[in-house]
Amino acid sequence: MRDFKDKVAVITGAASGIGRAIALHCAQEEMKVVLADIDEEALASVKEELLLAGVDILTLTLDVTKEEDIQRLADKTIETFGSVDMLFNNAGVESSSLLWNTPIEEWEWVLNVNLWGVIHAIRVFIPMMLEQQTKCYVINTASRVGLESGPGIGIYRVTKHALVSLSETLYHELKLVNSKIQVAVLCPGYVQTQLYNSNRNAPDNVKHIKKKVVSPMEKIIERMNKDAMLNGMDPYEIAKKTFEDIRKGTFYILPDSNSKISVQQRMEDILKDRNPTAHLPR
Repeated sequence: MRDFKDKVAVITGAASGIGRAIALHCAQEEMKVVLADIDEEALASVKEELLLAGVDILTLTLDVTKEEDIQRLADKTIETFGSVDMLFNNAGVESSSLLWNTPIEEWEWVLNVNLWGVIHAIRVFIPMMLEQQTKCYVINTASRVGLESGPGIGIYRVTKHALVSLSETLYHELKLVNSKIQVAVLCPGYVQTQLYNSNRNAPDNVKHIKKKVVSPMEKIIERMNKDAMLNGMDPYEIAKKTFEDIRKGTFYILPDSNSKISVQQRMEDILKDRNPTAHLPR
């Protein structure tokens, strides 16, 4: 698929960052866009931008951790536009605590959003897309940290490694059934987003956690991570690169040139029986 005009794109985590940039790029491609996010106010702002651009749009405020919300997203999309051509599983949150110092509530929240949100979407949308028997796409937003090793943002790393594996398995299984659905996994490096401020959309049981004493190392890693994001890639460049690679049929979408260096390092560590090399924000 090279011409995306009038195709239907569904985007989770669409109210900010990469999701918002993808939505705006879809507008440039003259697509019909379905925006989903838990942040109602930010979602309304993106909707206004797209309406000014004359885009056919549907917005839903929802929680990707709830399968019934994802089912509602799918049903409303079909009811409004009749099909789904591109599914961007993009919603994601982050935690910067050390693994052993992270409350179980925070583990559950990050796993539920980053991993279970995509699992729900696959369980709901893939059967529908198979029934369409048309060429369509599933793009899962993982991360460069899902392809490398290092300290910090541990739960986030766990979910992103899982998303890479999930995407690879989905790719192979759809091939086995001769599906027309194409799969890609987006693995950006550090991007200018509010991911470091994920707690703004956290449930109350996470926001009100009284953590153990934050270690000096946690403070250092959190600051490095925030600085790296503030100086990271422009999300619009990520969106542009994503569509370029979709047109090429690329599976691993790595917009950051440094990503391949860290991936190669990790593979060499494995193949040469070396201990893992730590990759830190820069």
